[in-house]
Amino acid sequence: MNQEIVESIRQLCKERGLEPELIYQAIEEALVAAYKREFTAKTTENIQAHIDRETGVMSVLRDVQVVQTVDDKMTEISLADAKAIDSEFELGDVLQYEIDPSLFGRLAAQAAKFAINQSLIAAERERIQAEYSNRIGELASGVVQRKDRREVIVDIGRAEAVLTGTEQSRLDEYNFNERMLFLIKRVDDKKGRPVIYVSRSHPDLVKKLFEQEVPEIASGIVEIVNVSREAGSRTKISVATRDENVDPLGACVGQRGMRVQNIMNELRGEKIDIIEWDPDETVYIRNALKPANAVRVELTEMEESRQAQVVVPDSQLSLAIGKSGQNARLAARLTGWKIDIKSESQVREAIEQDFMSRFEAAADAVDSSKNEDEEDSFEEVDSADLVEAADTSVDTEVSEAADLNIAAIDEDDREA
Repeated sequence: MNQEIVESIRQLCKERGLEPELIYQAIEEALVAAYKREFTAKTTENIQAHIDRETGVMSVLRDVQVVQTVDDKMTEISLADAKAIDSEFELGDVLQYEIDPSLFGRLAAQAAKFAINQSLIAAERERIQAEYSNRIGELASGVVQRKDRREVIVDIGRAEAVLTGTEQSRLDEYNFNERMLFLIKRVDDKKGRPVIYVSRSHPDLVKKLFEQEVPEIASGIVEIVNVSREAGSRTKISVATRDENVDPLGACVGQRGMRVQNIMNELRGEKIDIIEWDPDETVYIRNALKPANAVRVELTEMEESRQAQVVVPDSQLSLAIGKSGQNARLAARLTGWKIDIKSESQVREAIEQDFMSRFEAAADAVDSSKNEDEEDSFEEVDSADLVEAADTSVDTEVSEAADLNIAAIDEDDREA
């Protein structure tokens, strides 16, 4: 080691952002290991290396014990030789003995090279670990490097990332050198090596794309309330405005639909429904079920569940439910309500069946009363009782049906 090498270490540390002390310590440790390996030293031997941080002068010291008769020159020194160094030494004392520098000149160069390389690798790994750990939940632009049946390896700049099968979108092809945006999901440490995992299927990917594409969202004027997504097929995203003069839907769609189209292009054609959030839960659920139009929404909130009974026109039942139940499923996730959808004819049929059940129950009750005391009841109960019971049930069902129709008419008037 000399002054030139000291300057080289300083320059290297400046360029790579490393602490010189870490390099010196790594070289000293590597030199000790190399010396033990070269001279087959015992693992219990106490060997130390030291490098002067200013001059680069290096020394290697070995602990030796003062003995009367030397059996191992590597670990022992005679009392006479010890007293020649210092007359104070006695039998059993331990002294540090400097090894002849000519023995480790080649070792020093090899150890320095190895230690510096290892230090650079370790420092780069630590830097990557810290940098990407702080970027979890953010977007990263990446280029596809290779893929197999289960995962895709992506170059995201200073590191490679892993896209597992569960985090992939079925619309993506992941062609070699294809560039796309990814969501940084997590960073794991595997045997001292950082492994970055990214996603193309997470709902937050859509959220971050809107934040990037829509200035009103980035500035906080428009807020993303929630996102429900089935990657590669459809996403529903609900938004609200903090400024009554700003239309949240228009801001997200953009002029001629360019903003939302750019996001759909990045997602390779995935459909996106932009929903306006509303503090009124019934209105919010109506909005979430679009493009279907709900005629009626009734909410039932219990301790463990929140259920919404939704009525839609017969012609829109399949639209409201969606293919394989997707529209209703996404709306339920978006709003946090369990949604049960029925058509108007299904509701009408249910009312009629309920009416008939009540009518039959009333008739059975009258017959039962007659059988219990036929003579007494014959004078008190006649066909008028049956008619009266039936009329009461009919009045109730008609009233309920009327309420339903009135609600539907009111809704149509509001939409008109």
